Amino acid sequence: MSIALETEGLPEALRLPRRGEHLYEGPPEHGADHVRDVVFGGQILAQMIMATALDGGGDKEVKSIHAIFARAGTYAEPLEYAVEWMHTGRTFASDTVTALQAGKVISRGLILLNSDEPDLISHTTVAMPEVPGPDDGAGRPDGRVIPGAEALIVGGVNTWSDDEPVGPAEQFVWTRYPNSVDHPIVNQAIISWATDGYLIGTAMRPYGDYHEGKAHKTISTGVVSHTINFHQRLDASTWLLLANESVWAGRGRTHGRCNIWTRDGRLVATCTQDNIVRGFADQQDHTGDYQRIM
Repeated sequence: MSIALETEGLPEALRLPRRGEHLYEGPPEHGADHVRDVVFGGQILAQMIMATALDGGGDKEVKSIHAIFARAGTYAEPLEYAVEWMHTGRTFASDTVTALQAGKVISRGLILLNSDEPDLISHTTVAMPEVPGPDDGAGRPDGRVIPGAEALIVGGVNTWSDDEPVGPAEQFVWTRYPNSVDHPIVNQAIISWATDGYLIGTAMRPYGDYHEGKAHKTISTGVVSHTINFHQRLDASTWLLLANESVWAGRGRTHGRCNIWTRDGRLVATCTQDNIVRGFADQQDHTGDYQRIM
């Protein structure tokens, strides 16, 4: 079964034209003249999931995706996704998806798919955090989600601002896509896009001297690996809470995790992320190189 690209409400960014056998092109989020000419990791995650689905995902859903970001992509060149089937079975399947640009590997993902099965055992041992809902009026709009979606940062936290007070290494974000999409993998791709952008800023919240506003100027930051595990089916057109927490930082790296909750307290997905957060080796101000430098 392939996904019908004419499905009403399907985001443009998830319409991947086929360019060859097991090869798909990913529409760019921005043009090369964007203030940061570095392809957002969330776009790559979402489009990897779509490439897998288009290449023969069948009736299975994504169970997990683990991606390594090897080098920065540019919006000036087409981004292609090459899918390699590793295994297809009755309940599980697995693919390798490689993101390529100008013949070079940008990222590679391992995707595990599975079929829905009835519960034998069922539990959730973590609790949804008690935070204000998306309609409390204090959420700060944010754009690090799939184009067309909404995102509100709880409490108006701004990890880009000199004026943001020091806080705990946590950050809560409500997000939803305005249109309902029936296919479960499309919903997984939409929320995957949103999981990538918040854990670096979350790690820097306890440190007044460092924040995302200094990234790619006086400090070097970037995502190097990202893993998402899907647990329950989700509807990306309903409000979902991304509960981000940085659990460790040191040695020029950070490690964070994110639990994704429905408003009624169902844990639908979890993710982890490893990042670079370090000073530039030359100790220079790279504001002039901001568009491309990591």
